[in-house]
Amino acid sequence: MPAEGHRKTLVLRLRDALYTQIEAGRYGPGDRLPSEARLTEEFEVSRTVVREAVAALRAEGLVEARQGAGVFVLKPETAPALPFQKIDYARISTVLEMLELRTAVEVEAAGLAARRISPAQEEEMAARMQAVETRAREGGDTAEADFALHLAIAHASNNPRFAEFLAMIGPEVIPRRALDPEAGGQSEGAAYLAAIAAEHARIVHAILRRDATAARQAMRHHLEGSQQRYRALLRGATG
Repeated sequence: MPAEGHRKTLVLRLRDALYTQIEAGRYGPGDRLPSEARLTEEFEVSRTVVREAVAALRAEGLVEARQGAGVFVLKPETAPALPFQKIDYARISTVLEMLELRTAVEVEAAGLAARRISPAQEEEMAARMQAVETRAREGGDTAEADFALHLAIAHASNNPRFAEFLAMIGPEVIPRRALDPEAGGQSEGAAYLAAIAAEHARIVHAILRRDATAARQAMRHHLEGSQQRYRALLRGATG
């Protein structure tokens, strides 16, 4: 093996060895690594190899050199928390926050869908709306079908970021349980589902007519209506 390639192999081996020792806790945050001379002796490599291996660990943010003191292990950086991972949908205030965010995003998605929807996406959207209506007639939980319809609208915007956003926050974002129509009796439940179905129909029909303004208005009416229902619940809980 050429000398340069051999040296690089030694650097990687030493870097991996030190990394393993740090991960195993032999050297914890704030600990000082052995001196350059000690590492040279322990691993039977040149000082150049030691320096390059330590430089690799520094580049990864695992260690830092302190002038006149040596090389010290750093505390691992905590990965930033991913958004929308710890959302308590049992709290009405949380649902309101998510509805406000959805309104800001989905109103524009509906408008773009009215201008950009393809024939295949028209069929998909109509099928998703039919699925919601079928589940409602059967008296089943419509949340999953409802989310699928909203996702179809986002896809029809033909800007993938809208669908990615909805997929990231997931089907739990469809507020249902606190507004469970069965809690108020069967007739009230039927009226509630009929109202939601009518709101969905206005959104879809506006998109299919290629009326961007009406699509935005219908989506806003739908999501702001949900906000009003939840605010009524919140007032009742705090009144």
